[in-house]
Amino acid sequence: MGFHSLRVINEDTVQPGHGFPMHPHRDMEIITYVLEGALEHKDSMGNGSIIRPGDGQRMSAGTGVRHSEANPSKTDPAHLLQIWILPDRQGHQPGYEQKAFPEAEKRGRLRLIASPDGKDGSVTINQDAKLYVSLLDPGQEVKHALESSRHAWVQVAKGEVEFNGKTLNQGDGAAVSEEKQLIVRGKNKAEVLLFDLA
Repeated sequence: MGFHSLRVINEDTVQPGHGFPMHPHRDMEIITYVLEGALEHKDSMGNGSIIRPGDGQRMSAGTGVRHSEANPSKTDPAHLLQIWILPDRQGHQPGYEQKAFPEAEKRGRLRLIASPDGKDGSVTINQDAKLYVSLLDPGQEVKHALESSRHAWVQVAKGEVEFNGKTLNQGDGAAVSEEKQLIVRGKNKAEVLLFDLA
C-alpha cells in the first residue's frame, strides 16, 4: 500500500459471470491489465468495452466517476491486475483510454504502456510515472536505466525471474531506490511489469 505515486496493485481473479458492480472513484489514475480471460468495463462517462490480455486500459477518476467491471464469460475466469496511481493533483477531468499492445512488442523487451505524455503510443496518465511490460523466455533479459532521483517497482505477473540477483516468483513485487540499472532475467516463461516513478 503506497510506494511513491504507486498506491496499490490489486490482483484479482473474477469468476465467470461475476464482477464488481457500479461504484465511485475520484482523484485516482486506474490502470487495468488483463492477464487471462476478459473483462467488460462500463462507466458513467458512457464508455463500454471489453479488455483482453495485452490491452492497457486507463481510467482517470478525476472529479468523480462511477464504473463497473464484469467477467462476460460463462466458462472462463478472468485474471487481472488493477493498478492505482495517485494523480499529480486533484480535480482532473475524468477520462478513459484503452489500447492494445501486441505480444510481439513485449517479447524480450520493455514495452511502454502508460506514461504522462503518451510516448510510443502508450496510454496517458496524470502523473510522472511510466509503466512498462515485458514477456520473457527462459534466459532472456531486459535492462532499464534508473535516473538517480527516481524509484522503481517490479511486479511479477507470471512465472519466475531473477531481478538484480534476487529471485522473484509470480505475485512478488520489489521496491527499488538508489539503483542505477535494473536487470530482469526470465528463469522460466514470465510476464513482468516495471514502474519508473518520480
